[in-house]
Amino acid sequence: MIPASSDSFPRCFFSVLERWPTVNGNWLFVPLITGSLFGCSAVGHAPQSLPVSTTKPVHSTASPAVLPSEPGGLNPDSLQVEKALQRLNERIARYSRDYEAALLKGLIFYETRQFDKALTELDRIVIQAPNFHLAQMIRGDILLSRVARVTGIGHNPVLHAMPDSRYVLVEDLREEAHARLQAYLAAQDNQKLPGQLLRLGESVETAVLVDKQLNRLYLYGNTGADSPPELLYDFYISTGRSPGNKMVRGDLRTPEGVYFVTRYTPGSRLPERYGVAAFPINYPNELDRYQRKTGGGIWLHGITHQFYSRPPLDSEGCVVLSNTNLEQIISLISPKSTPFIIAERLEWLDPDLWLERKREVTQALQKWQRDWESGDAERYLSNYAADFWAEGYDFNSWSQMKQRVLANNRNPQISLSNISLLAYSPGGDIEGEIVVADFQLSYYRGDSSDRWRKRLYLRKDQGRWYILHEGNVVEEGATLANVENELRLNEQL
Repeated sequence: MIPASSDSFPRCFFSVLERWPTVNGNWLFVPLITGSLFGCSAVGHAPQSLPVSTTKPVHSTASPAVLPSEPGGLNPDSLQVEKALQRLNERIARYSRDYEAALLKGLIFYETRQFDKALTELDRIVIQAPNFHLAQMIRGDILLSRVARVTGIGHNPVLHAMPDSRYVLVEDLREEAHARLQAYLAAQDNQKLPGQLLRLGESVETAVLVDKQLNRLYLYGNTGADSPPELLYDFYISTGRSPGNKMVRGDLRTPEGVYFVTRYTPGSRLPERYGVAAFPINYPNELDRYQRKTGGGIWLHGITHQFYSRPPLDSEGCVVLSNTNLEQIISLISPKSTPFIIAERLEWLDPDLWLERKREVTQALQKWQRDWESGDAERYLSNYAADFWAEGYDFNSWSQMKQRVLANNRNPQISLSNISLLAYSPGGDIEGEIVVADFQLSYYRGDSSDRWRKRLYLRKDQGRWYILHEGNVVEEGATLANVENELRLNEQL
């Protein structure tokens, strides 16, 4: 722990930095936060490149840092500070180990010149989570500001004296502070609903959303088919070192799309660097394989116990969560059930628009069901896109097969249950918005019946939803061989 007295602080703080090990042999350089403690680019602007640089900032002669006054920022002369502190206090009351909330409180207190309160918050963090290096550095900035000029996070004489080869550690922490604060400011008074979650099936308790630009993971709870999902948790995460959507093995990118958690592996069965647990997801999914994407072994996992967190862009493609946060949600994630949606930037909708989109997709699914039950091949096939594909079929061969089946199986009864509707925009050569409908289908004809889990990919084209892909879900068991194979794939990212 760093000593509380400012006269003994600098040497100890420098030694702590010198003792920090590297992650996978190196530390990623990402753009600096400069100017003020809260000075940073517009919300949601992700770095466009990752130059390897060790250039140190020039000492600023600007006035002391202040909170931004632009829309969405915090103004120390407004009620926004009071509201922000109230929200953070509610987070801490809900979970005493919410160290990010305590860190943000410390930053707000510091910027509003309540220095003793700021140190109280940061002292608590470094005692309870001494591996939270960002909190250690900000605490050092506050202590040093009593005796020396500190022009921003990590912009102090002690850190400027570090060797260039080690200064990149400070830059990583600065970018982490940027990501944490910007996500918090972006969430101010956000009453909108996630456009990615239109409906969760009866057996689906939670869903995970990942916003790559904001470096956030959101865990939503199911409140019923007729109600919007409820936000349960909101965490900082790290994603792939390279920006953009994953295309090939080894590109160090985090994929984007609708996925599902496939299994749970406790930390005791994993190398230590994966932390307390890992949840593999089904990348590449059906659409990824159709687009000839390669790679695998994409997980949600924890972090080596030497660190509390990692820089925003630091993984090989996985989504990385602090062990503290991952422990909070382990019991809420269900393999083979929990959706895991990753987007460059999540879409947030007004409640009325959210309900309208949900109604549109639900009606398209119901029309497909009715047309199938009618036994009319032309009506049934009108629900499919011209570029439809399924395993071993294109639209023409699918049409021929279905016409033969419907001719021999008139007027079947179809029922759909446990319906989840999950949306995203895939980009690439797939134009338009996609909604993945995942549900249980029961098929009755005479005395016979069948039941299976089905997955449809629907695409909106000229105001109407068409089926782009259809398939049945085949689930693997969580055998030791599966776990070892996932670990091998993860090592080859």
